[in-house]
Amino acid sequence: MLLALARACAACVLLFSCSANAESQAEPVNPEGELTLARAVDAALRSNPDLLASAYELSAAQARIVQASVRPNPELGMELENFAGGGAAQGIDSLETTLSLSQVVELGGKRNLRRAAAEADLDFVDIEQRTRELDVLSNVTSRFIDVVAAQERVRFAIQATALAQSTLEAIGARVEAGRSPEAERSRARIALTRALIEQRQAESELRAARYALSASWGSPEPAFTTARAELFDLRTVESFQALMDRLEKSPDFVRFASEARLREAELRLARVQARPNLTFSVGVRRFEQTDDAALVAGFSMPLSIYDRNQGAIREAQIRLDQTDALRNAARVRARASLLALYQEMNTDRSRVDTLRNEAIPQAQLALDQTRNGYDRGRFSFLELITVQEELLAVQAAAIDAAADFHRVLAEIERLTSAALTRPSSP
Repeated sequence: MLLALARACAACVLLFSCSANAESQAEPVNPEGELTLARAVDAALRSNPDLLASAYELSAAQARIVQASVRPNPELGMELENFAGGGAAQGIDSLETTLSLSQVVELGGKRNLRRAAAEADLDFVDIEQRTRELDVLSNVTSRFIDVVAAQERVRFAIQATALAQSTLEAIGARVEAGRSPEAERSRARIALTRALIEQRQAESELRAARYALSASWGSPEPAFTTARAELFDLRTVESFQALMDRLEKSPDFVRFASEARLREAELRLARVQARPNLTFSVGVRRFEQTDDAALVAGFSMPLSIYDRNQGAIREAQIRLDQTDALRNAARVRARASLLALYQEMNTDRSRVDTLRNEAIPQAQLALDQTRNGYDRGRFSFLELITVQEELLAVQAAAIDAAADFHRVLAEIERLTSAALTRPSSP
């Protein structure tokens, strides 16, 4: 199956962004020679520009954990009293100087809850990174399929050109022998010109597909020669119910569970932040008039009369409820999409089977019969060209149907985050 090796490769490198140092840029990767889907996936997961950029989010989330774990800083204060006044308080004769050190004491385990919220945020960022990796995997698979299909189209275009050339030569011989009019040779030349134009168009589309694929790993120029895959290898896929069961295990839904834990941690933190902190202070006071010194101590605590953090608590609760609503909405969309994709995949498989097992053999037989009949003068040149075009059309339709099958299968695998194919029964 076209995607089987890719999944095995992806399983090995899916943790790339979690273990990579976001501060260092990875070495550019540009596969050479014959390219398989597994190599394409590996190159993209290692050096895709979007993944490299998003990996910084992991380092930023780790930094937030460090910041959430620190205690409040102590404060050093100095207070001057009874100076520059009137009477006995003129000048600095009655000056009292207090040097104090104060420390905020957080109540309710605020620091631990801040750290818990930051750790939940890291888990959420990690799941999002895995989701991005799956997006890249699906995108690379789709572009790889485009390259393989474009290669097949070029191959058939070359065959079509060769067929048009051989037809022109055969008709030329008939014209020279006086068995066909000169107009038929002119039509054959036109058919050959059209075939050459279509061949150049197919080659141009192949170049564009190759560049699009190499851009997946950040390379402006493709270094690989060909993409190797069995385009018409359409193996058995799991049942629809099995796919439905996989949905809940995909990172798209694990993401909601991780986000729910984050929202719950934020709600707990918002609630505990409603409890006021205590500030203790201790210091030394010097009396300028008597040249004496004494210790001073005190504490302060805000009175929770107006601000009880009620707005932040309410917002955190709403965010938590919203996560559940978003998860339910995503589940409905995912199931509807999965059903549509599964039906489309089966339709594409049926198209491929019908075209390759029925239409193409019949079109080839019709061409052989028409060519023999044309040589005997039973069919016109127009009928011969029409049958040739019909054969080329069904061959192109088979390529398109096979490519569509693999693209839809890649979307299903992205949706369920699991390899779905299994070997065909012998």
